[in-house]
Amino acid sequence: MIPVCIFDFKRIQKLMSRQIIFLLCLCAFEVVGSKRSFAQSASKLTLQDIRAISTEMAFEGTLKQATRWNEKEAVHVIITSETGSYENKAFEHPNEGVDAQLFAYHYVVEANQVNLLWKVTDYIKDCPVDIEARFIDNTLQVTDLNANGVKEIWLMYVTVCHGDVSPLDMKIIMYEGAQKYAMRGQNRIKYSPKDFAGGDYKFDKAFNEGNALFRSFAKKLWQQHIKGN
Repeated sequence: MIPVCIFDFKRIQKLMSRQIIFLLCLCAFEVVGSKRSFAQSASKLTLQDIRAISTEMAFEGTLKQATRWNEKEAVHVIITSETGSYENKAFEHPNEGVDAQLFAYHYVVEANQVNLLWKVTDYIKDCPVDIEARFIDNTLQVTDLNANGVKEIWLMYVTVCHGDVSPLDMKIIMYEGAQKYAMRGQNRIKYSPKDFAGGDYKFDKAFNEGNALFRSFAKKLWQQHIKGN
């Protein structure tokens, strides 16, 4: 006698629907969880936006990029700016060259008080040939990789004074609160399919002794921009 299997298709359909919904919810939770580490609800700002928050948030040079986020009762604002090529009267110029500077500021606005948490500045001075000191486009990021509630701020830029086709000095500066981390090296210049220069880097002590998640993220960021832009 051949056994007969009787299927309750309506019941099976309900069970399958519940499983699908559960899996979709689980995936959504995982995606949201991963975004907590990378996209930290920071919004881009214009110069007008910055002035609307507070006129006390000063910066040198021309605005490159700015972003803000709210944390507890405070508003956090990161501003990056550049001077481009110009002559800084504070520098000596024995080579009759020009200068270029870049800046980054972390302002905290709380209870109508504006405080500067940290400032980054770098420059090339008295350069008689081609000069650059600029942030790499769209590399300003706000993360919380270790999920400890203290945001990491990522800055990436290049500086150089050269009269040929050679690598640029490239740096990643990251802050977690007031703690600074630095990754320094050069971008990569390809002269032929088998001939290139640059691309190396070194972590500072803070990176080497810090969370491995920070080094991993920095390496990925470095590789994304190793060819320059």
